[in-house]
Amino acid sequence: MEHNKSFFWHQGILITLLCLTGTIGIGFMMLVKPNISDAQNRHDISSNDIATNLGTQQRIEAFKATILASWQQEAQAKGITTDVPSRFQGETIKAATLPPDQKVIALTFDDGPWPKSTALILNILKKNNIKGTFFVLGQNVKNYPDLTKRIVAEGHTIANHTWYHWYHKMNPQTAAYEVANTSDIIFKTTGIKTGLFRPPGGIMNNGVAAYARSNKYAIIMWSSDSTDYSRPGVPRLVNNIFRSAKPGGIVLMHDGGGDRSHTVKALPEVINKFRKQGYEFVTIPEMLEMQDKHQQLLAKKK
Repeated sequence: MEHNKSFFWHQGILITLLCLTGTIGIGFMMLVKPNISDAQNRHDISSNDIATNLGTQQRIEAFKATILASWQQEAQAKGITTDVPSRFQGETIKAATLPPDQKVIALTFDDGPWPKSTALILNILKKNNIKGTFFVLGQNVKNYPDLTKRIVAEGHTIANHTWYHWYHKMNPQTAAYEVANTSDIIFKTTGIKTGLFRPPGGIMNNGVAAYARSNKYAIIMWSSDSTDYSRPGVPRLVNNIFRSAKPGGIVLMHDGGGDRSHTVKALPEVINKFRKQGYEFVTIPEMLEMQDKHQQLLAKKK
């Protein structure tokens, strides 16, 4: 949370400094020519004046770019990133391989951010002190930037789920657009450089997964599917999740893409049931870090 406070603090500084720069510039121009008449001002407008104004604007834009780059670098230096251990880059993960006594589970939400349902799910997670992983669509990040920022501000992991959520076969250029532009708008909106990708519908052969793999994303699938996209009743939705739940499991739910009222109603019951079974909740990066450490220990014992 301190990282996110720093993030917004720097944005405030940027706005203040830009306003101050503009004010100083105006005051300076007034001091240089205090006695010139309006007629002379109109007469003296020339290409030199235009060039000077353009130069000032360019310096302001360069200043803005410098400040933006500065806080983005600081955010990454402080760990505000969802990069995954190198052994998982380019790999496809359906669940984590962990010791049986490490009862952890990852709740993941697709297709958001979405009006109403994303906010309601965030409220439930906050009330229960749980961090989830949100696989967002680029077009929704563009349309709902405040919801996107809230996901990150409340400590959840944000990840790439393509721009348009297309299922059809794509050529390499279109697939690259779907993935790269989504990561780009996530970064521009939140300061997060994600290393996590989930293909829409779990489709691995339409081009987007191949692009993600070749660019070292960890491709995150799931081990428990709520099938909430078909809007089953709450009891069935819950049973769908627990039918295949296991330590190191990844649960698929949806906060966007349609009416998610059943998911919102079921989520508190899902949380309570997992806790009664002794589970703790982790994000996907946390789960992968746990598996990485486990594999390192096994390697040392050999």
